[in-house]
Amino acid sequence: MSKPKMPRRLSETEAQAVARNIRVSPRKLALVAGLIRGQKAQEALARLTFSKRPIARQVKKTLESAIANAENNHQLDVDQLVVSRVEVGRSVVMKRFHARARGRAARIEKWLSHMTIVVAERAPQASASAQEGAA
Repeated sequence: MSKPKMPRRLSETEAQAVARNIRVSPRKLALVAGLIRGQKAQEALARLTFSKRPIARQVKKTLESAIANAENNHQLDVDQLVVSRVEVGRSVVMKRFHARARGRAARIEKWLSHMTIVVAERAPQASASAQEGAA
């Protein structure tokens, strides 16, 4: 006997990838996540490729994983994928200490983050000029 299969939380036109315990603060990760929210998948990859922030490389790997999941696991069309959601959350906080003067110690907090990227297949939208010509 095995457990019953979990129902799928996402719709049939969505796929996701999750990165856990990324060694960056959620605030810094949210800045990069905001760059790709709502973008087409290919535009988001290009934007992350040329970003100067070091964490953009990790975000790009997660986005590529979400695109691969959409293509291989859910048979979605890669050319029509859009980054529909990017969620950033807190993970654990590593607490360290920094030696200070006169035998004292100062606390250092090293934040970790979780990130979920959801890509969705959107139908290509007809341009306004094509709709006017049909009317």
